[in-house]
Amino acid sequence: MYLQINNIKLTPSQHENEIIKFINKKYGISASSFKVLKRSLDARNKNDIYYNFRILIELENNTAAKLLKFDEIEEYQPVPVPETVKGSFHESIIIIGAGPAGLFAALRLIESGAHVIVLERGKRVEDRMKDIEILENTGVLNPDSNSLFGEGGAGTYSDGKLTTRINRPEILWFYKKIIENGAPPSAAYESKPHIGTDRLQDIVKNIRKSITESGSEIKFSERVTDLYISGGRITGVATSAGNEFFSGNIILASGHSARDVYSLLKEKNIALEKKGFAAGVRVEHPADEINSIQYGKSQYITYLPAAEYSLAYNSKSTGRGTYSFCMCPGGSVINSSSENGELCVNGMSMSGRDFRYSNSAIVVTVKKEDMGDDPLSGVEFQREIEKKAFSAGGGNYKAPAQTIKSFLKKSVDRSIRETSYRNGITPSQLEDFLPEWITKEIRTALSFFDNKMRGFISGNGVFIGAETRTSSPVRITRDESFQSLSVKGLYPAGEGAGYAGGIVSSAVDGIRCADA
Repeated sequence: MYLQINNIKLTPSQHENEIIKFINKKYGISASSFKVLKRSLDARNKNDIYYNFRILIELENNTAAKLLKFDEIEEYQPVPVPETVKGSFHESIIIIGAGPAGLFAALRLIESGAHVIVLERGKRVEDRMKDIEILENTGVLNPDSNSLFGEGGAGTYSDGKLTTRINRPEILWFYKKIIENGAPPSAAYESKPHIGTDRLQDIVKNIRKSITESGSEIKFSERVTDLYISGGRITGVATSAGNEFFSGNIILASGHSARDVYSLLKEKNIALEKKGFAAGVRVEHPADEINSIQYGKSQYITYLPAAEYSLAYNSKSTGRGTYSFCMCPGGSVINSSSENGELCVNGMSMSGRDFRYSNSAIVVTVKKEDMGDDPLSGVEFQREIEKKAFSAGGGNYKAPAQTIKSFLKKSVDRSIRETSYRNGITPSQLEDFLPEWITKEIRTALSFFDNKMRGFISGNGVFIGAETRTSSPVRITRDESFQSLSVKGLYPAGEGAGYAGGIVSSAVDGIRCADA
């Protein structure tokens, strides 16, 4: 019989191998092995920080039955991984975009028996890195190959968080496939799993290999420039490389920053609607400061990972939320621009999370009523901020920056400490690029944040702007069959379609579109 044992506690200095000795002694059994089902770090009490485990063991039925009297032990009920349904396909399936939604839709369809052609506007992941380095070193942006566009999508140059609020059975298939392609097994059981940009690059290469070795194709530098529609049904696409691809079934997984795709959809009278998102800045502190705030003077400080945080404040007077987003412990602030003369930033971490600084977005909710009537007015809202941020930074993709304390005093810094942002920073004021109502919300929230995390308002805390690409400002509306309300055979998927946020939910949405 398989048993699940909950609430096993280990100090950060103890090794997982000690679990087997602990359970054998506590329950008088002689188990030889176990499997971790869940592991989480509990640092709420800085004087008692520990890892909490849920494990699986197999015992002889009579022995197992005796252990069921303990409250923390129960019979294990496995959740089956959703099987892929085999299909009969008479043509290739086109997938637009090689981000999480597109890649996992491709893997799912290939397993179903389909031939897939993935069209990606950007380059292979290894070539993207070269273009990102050119941007960081010279200030020259490639609009089709950067931290947002290219193989793996925007998630490749991030912290690689695999946390999600959704609870869909397809998540199990996602974890199975990402582990098969190089993710550590812990990705399936950590309470807050992350991969890191370094590992993600290898995983994306392995997924590419899985796709191409199946006989399917990934075509790079193929930005979709036109959609062919006949009789209310999709029939194919044209690309920037001068090629045409034809299919009656196309998954559109172009990402939340493919603004030209939104414009094309509007031109083709495909149903779109505005969607709320959030905008603000990145805040960066020395990692040691965040570790000290979160862990105090714990005796286990040398064993603990770079500390995370999650902050949220809801204003009763305005009805808006201000919150941290995409927190990157031991990481870097990076450029995430995709259009010339417009600046936005994001955060990333390597798998070790061992860089000098930790950063997070601090953003304010932007409601649909804050925008104009046009379904693409949210895109223009973002663009206006990004243009002002580019100007405030002084050009060349230098970022405007302001210390937290100067922001609260409404003053400009004479100088600012070195930051992780490689394009360089220019002392500025957040009001130079953000609407006044956003900066007002952030000022109000900061005192709440500092009450929750004493020391958050630090002389070393620096705001770097602007952060605008938290999620899509547009939704490509679809029906219960996952097809566009306007065009049959067109399946909008992932974060760019407005139905997901983050790597896992985007991948799962791609899987569901593939199944549909």
